[in-house]
Amino acid sequence: MKNLFLYCFLFCLTTTIMAQQSTVKTAFLEKWENSKKYLLEFAEAMPEEHYGFRPTEQQMSFKEQLIHIKGNMDWLSTSYFTETEFKRTKTELPDTKAETIAVVTAAFDATSEIIKNTPEAQFTETVEFFSGPKSKLQILNLLQDHVTHHRGQLVVYLNLTNVELPKYVGW
Repeated sequence: MKNLFLYCFLFCLTTTIMAQQSTVKTAFLEKWENSKKYLLEFAEAMPEEHYGFRPTEQQMSFKEQLIHIKGNMDWLSTSYFTETEFKRTKTELPDTKAETIAVVTAAFDATSEIIKNTPEAQFTETVEFFSGPKSKLQILNLLQDHVTHHRGQLVVYLNLTNVELPKYVGW
């Protein structure tokens, strides 16, 4: 009976430890999904009549910030994790809040699929970037940092329009 208890304990301990192990890809994708949900909560919280709000004339509007985030996702994920040539085009702003949320959601989902299809070994490869050579892992970090940077700006937009902020989501 003691041996059975010991084996069960060791089995549970081993599976718990193994379940907590993650790869670069799984860690990124978990954080990316949470980042998506959190940004979309901001997009949902802002009333549609404030999607054109900009704190000053030189800043992007709330909607433009969201579309800028989307464009960066498209550029980085396509350029550095696929063989497809990225063609930068002038993006027309969506007409409605719902359309804006849909294109941002699609960009998050497309980036997730691209990263899911990237072999783990590729994250250590070096690529040419405008600021010098970077590893693909650094590009993954940039993807997330860019979203976080602009979401931080959107905190100000929501506060200035007296919209309650969504509850913070970490990992």
